[in-house]
Amino acid sequence: MDEGLFSDSIHFSNAPITRHLTSSQKRANQWRRWSQEVIPSLLIPYLSYIQRTSALRYTNAPGQPQQDIGVCIAGCRTRSITVACVHFDILKEIDIIACPCFPAPLQLLCRGLFPCAPVAPSLTVDLCILEFVRLLFVRQSPNQTAWCDAVETFLDGMGYKLSCKNNLRRRFGNAFHWYRVLTIMARDHISTLIMDARLPPINQPSEYLRSRCLLCFGGNTYHGSDLHSIPDTIICIDACFTQKRSTNPRGADSIDPPNPTPTFFLSDDDVKAMEDFVQSCRGERRRVRVSRAEGDEDHYEEGMRVPVSVLNGCGESFVAADEKREKASTRFFTDTGLMALLCRHDRVLWLANLTSAGEKQHYALALLDRLFKHLPPQMTIGLLYDIGCQLERSCRKWKLLDDNTLSRISFAVVVFHAYGHQWPCQIVYHPRKREGFGLSDGEGCERLWSSLKQLIPSLRVSGFHQRLFILDVQIRHLDTKSIQGYGHWLHRRWIHCQMKKNVALDSLLDLDIDEDMLRAQWKAQIAHQTRRTPRQSRNKVAEVITTILALEKTLDAYKTSVRELEMQLNVGSVSNIAELNLQLSDARSRRAKTADTLRRRKAALGTQAKADLEKMKNDTYLTVRLNARAVKIRIRDRLRQRKFELERLERSYRATINAEHKIRASTQYSIKRQEPGILKLVSTYNGLCTQLRSLIRQRRAPPSAVPPRPIICEGIFLLDVDDEIWQDIGLDEDSINPPAWLSDEATGSGIRLQLEVDRCIKEETRLMRERTVMQEWMSAEWEAIQTVLRDAADDIVVSFHMRARADKLLHICVVWKKKVRDIPCVWPVESWGPQNEDILRAARDQVQLSFFQYEDDDESVGEQEESDEDSDLAYYEVGDDELMDAIEEVALADEYRYQDEDIDDDVEDTFMPSSPTKSSLKKRCCM
Repeated sequence: MDEGLFSDSIHFSNAPITRHLTSSQKRANQWRRWSQEVIPSLLIPYLSYIQRTSALRYTNAPGQPQQDIGVCIAGCRTRSITVACVHFDILKEIDIIACPCFPAPLQLLCRGLFPCAPVAPSLTVDLCILEFVRLLFVRQSPNQTAWCDAVETFLDGMGYKLSCKNNLRRRFGNAFHWYRVLTIMARDHISTLIMDARLPPINQPSEYLRSRCLLCFGGNTYHGSDLHSIPDTIICIDACFTQKRSTNPRGADSIDPPNPTPTFFLSDDDVKAMEDFVQSCRGERRRVRVSRAEGDEDHYEEGMRVPVSVLNGCGESFVAADEKREKASTRFFTDTGLMALLCRHDRVLWLANLTSAGEKQHYALALLDRLFKHLPPQMTIGLLYDIGCQLERSCRKWKLLDDNTLSRISFAVVVFHAYGHQWPCQIVYHPRKREGFGLSDGEGCERLWSSLKQLIPSLRVSGFHQRLFILDVQIRHLDTKSIQGYGHWLHRRWIHCQMKKNVALDSLLDLDIDEDMLRAQWKAQIAHQTRRTPRQSRNKVAEVITTILALEKTLDAYKTSVRELEMQLNVGSVSNIAELNLQLSDARSRRAKTADTLRRRKAALGTQAKADLEKMKNDTYLTVRLNARAVKIRIRDRLRQRKFELERLERSYRATINAEHKIRASTQYSIKRQEPGILKLVSTYNGLCTQLRSLIRQRRAPPSAVPPRPIICEGIFLLDVDDEIWQDIGLDEDSINPPAWLSDEATGSGIRLQLEVDRCIKEETRLMRERTVMQEWMSAEWEAIQTVLRDAADDIVVSFHMRARADKLLHICVVWKKKVRDIPCVWPVESWGPQNEDILRAARDQVQLSFFQYEDDDESVGEQEESDEDSDLAYYEVGDDELMDAIEEVALADEYRYQDEDIDDDVEDTFMPSSPTKSSLKKRCCM
């Protein structure tokens, strides 16, 4: 037997082993070549081509000879490549000879084309087409598939066909992506030259922040606020759970490689480090923490101005305070949303990518940590957040921020969601009540989500880094738009501020109340309404009895409603029987649930408590007052619920699929069905107020008792911070011998008007500072460009781009100077930078462009003037309809929840809210 056939030895072949790369390895190699070799080598040639063609204005026409960059004389190994060239109206093939000295991408760029591959491209696209698509895709939902299909169909109709084996979409997508990378790096290169020419900053925010918002962080020197009560800058934070990215259906764990461009996103390592830090702080504090007994008195936590009972109520009202609340499923989505940090001018400072199902605090803390690393040590900020009270509570309770950092932050809640907070929290944290915030609303994040909503479909299925890149590109586009509108923004805010202040001053003059007295009454109101609640053990029986009386009143109302609906059904004079049956079923369910709750509460009473209950029932005034207070609390809860459901309706306003239309129809029906019930409650409450006034006149009430004010139905659904719906005048024990701020309507109105005047004055101060900083920034930027022009006088490429940047800056200066001329400077500034002759020339150019524009517009009729109400930043100032539509980005409406069981006072701070969800009377059951 031949042993060789069964030998255990290993055979080594002398033939070379062919190593085949996988498709993912090929893509990684290609990405590396693009990032590290091709794009850096094309930066200067691209800038040169832009200069040579006057920003793509004088490119060679298709079919004409292109510029020859020369022939390699180094004896390099050459390669002949046939490339298909896509132009607007022609498709042709060209042959190029590529070598290491003159690679294909460089040769094609010099011809005004951009390749689809870094070494041997089979297709190249005209730069004019790529620039057009780049501008188009930041103004509408990007759809490369539709674009490429339209181009192929258009060229096919002209008789041109692609002969390559791959379709146009993938190769066009590669060319388009790396063209955008090249344009970003080219723009950053020019900006770096200008930045290097500026004077070094002295005690200022970082260059990054100065580049993000010139009004907040610009200027030649950091002046700080003139008043200690005014934060140096105002920022807002919010999360969005509609900007999600789906999990790979194939279960692939690999992610696409990162792009070589700067990003606004925090790194995953920074976010993870903050998450670990927060968990360690909470763990250590929990081990040494002494739990409070249930009967302990209400108290103030360290550094807080609002008692624990109020903070717990706010925490129960907002979903974002409960990080355990799932807003986006981590089962189906790898990235669940975004959290943004913006300045008050809606400029994005940083973004954090969310990967958890809830809105956890460490994301907001990571953003704040990054911000303070870029600020000078004495600079202060005002932070607007849906749950600013809860964030401050956690920071102080768990020592998440050091004392120095906390002393530099003024926490407040955003205006739009303030109604979800308890009233004592609103008078401390509402930006219209708290000093230093002026007229800032904190809703910049909502406007950002509205501007990014067009990206939701495409980013849902994109790669990890590709998603971040597209968002970065869109934010850069918004930056370009916003800097042009700074002047309009300041002008409009100044006019709005002056109007509000003048109206408030006129009203105060009519009241003729001493200002010092109003301020003293406001302090007394804050001190009284933010006081601690009495010891729970003393009033527990009284609270239970009050709850039972309210439940009995509610049960009577449900019984009456059921009887009325049953009578309508028996009569048979109903047009929509199905709708009536639905209402009847709902009323019966509520009646049964209320009856069961009432039975359990009564069964829990002791002998003395039952006797006290009967005694309170015999006191007519006390019974009516308790009923009125219970009804008013219920009205507030129903109004909150309605407002959240209205937000849900607005989020689905532009829904396009049947399921969302069904949700919208159901929400509309729910809202309409609630309005009569709310108005009926208002009518019931006003009737009880009439009874109380009658009892007071009959002297069947305690001495000095004050009758409660009836609710006016007009404007009842607005839930403004100054509405009477928040006040319980005449409904509690404090109504006996009440102070002026509680009993005197003129004093209450005077306090509100004085606060509005104060906020307008603070807003004026901030606007004047921002106007001064604007002029300082313009002067410094202009001088830096002139410095670069002088230093690069022999460099025609740099000189061209600097002159182009100077022309844009000049036209912006014309608009800014015109818009802010009525706003005084806080400190003297010498000039705007450009010479008066240059400004006049730029102004004439703008007038001529406007003249020719309207002259050619045959459809324009009559004189058209600029309107400050309509011509402002589309990104900054969004109308009411668009603002409500922006709530599409925040899951709020379905987050209002009911609870009929007492909640433990010791609220778990592990998780954190962004939308109100609580009603203290009922709990909605989902069967």
